[in-house]
Amino acid sequence: MTDYKRMVNRQRKGMLYLLAIFVLGAGFTPYTRVFLGLILGGVVSFYNLYLLQRKTDEFSDVVLGGKRLRGVGMISRFAAVALAIVISIRFEAQFEIIAVVIGLMTSLVVIIIDFIFFHKDRA
Repeated sequence: MTDYKRMVNRQRKGMLYLLAIFVLGAGFTPYTRVFLGLILGGVVSFYNLYLLQRKTDEFSDVVLGGKRLRGVGMISRFAAVALAIVISIRFEAQFEIIAVVIGLMTSLVVIIIDFIFFHKDRA
């Protein structure tokens, strides 16, 4: 398994662990609205992470094959974020909008933490 595949697996596992923590928080704490917002944002963030990793893999195949790539899927990732925001605004009684925005950034936090630990091990 290549370093890239290991990194992808670590990041996906980290996101799934965070989502599990959010689900436990929604089930066992009185802050249900906050954790439901984190779950909504986290699921969309995980989807965006998956799309980004898939497009990166396609990009490497295209570069090695000498072909041309049409795009990196920015519009679909923006549309997913917009959908999460619209859902949180539409169902304001169930989702905390600030928690949704924080949840949308969880994949970035996972990527940064993975980067720090990965480079600490290599140095």
